[in-house]
Amino acid sequence: MPRALLLTGDAAEELDTMYPYYRVQEGGWDVDVSSRTMRDVQLVIHEFDPNSDAYVEKNGRKLPVDVPWAEVDVERYDALIIPGGRAPEWIRVDADVRRITEHFFARNLPIALVCHGAQVPAVYGLLKGRKTACFPPITGDMENAGATVIDAPDVVDGNLVSCRGWPDMPQFGRAMMEVFSKSVSQ
Repeated sequence: MPRALLLTGDAAEELDTMYPYYRVQEGGWDVDVSSRTMRDVQLVIHEFDPNSDAYVEKNGRKLPVDVPWAEVDVERYDALIIPGGRAPEWIRVDADVRRITEHFFARNLPIALVCHGAQVPAVYGLLKGRKTACFPPITGDMENAGATVIDAPDVVDGNLVSCRGWPDMPQFGRAMMEVFSKSVSQ
């Protein structure tokens, strides 16, 4: 059975995390959640409030962790998922997150980026020359990292599949599973 690694941390957006988590399982994949420690990850819910210039945040569910970043054996996994929320801005500074992310890019394995998840490979220079979607306010960051940002709910660039955020999940989920399934059927 193919296996995906979901790389995340506290303040990951709940829908950005849980939808891909369940979708890959629905598609016949196993998925392991990886974070800094074995402590459950505190997910958050981002909502758009007409009385706020930015999204608002509330605590969401807790997500159990299967393996800490330092113990991830990348050879066990066929695909990588990096959800959005605020987690990507702080997990990207960890050396093991870099090791894991670079492995999937170097081997051209499937990678799914949701919303702010694109911040992780961008900081390592891995999106240079690639097409990606992202949460619109970080478009400049992605362009500065050398990416071409496409404003669409399901951007596929070879092994890389991305979206702008949780409202894109129906289109993104289908595209993600096409990219993931194609990789294991070859």
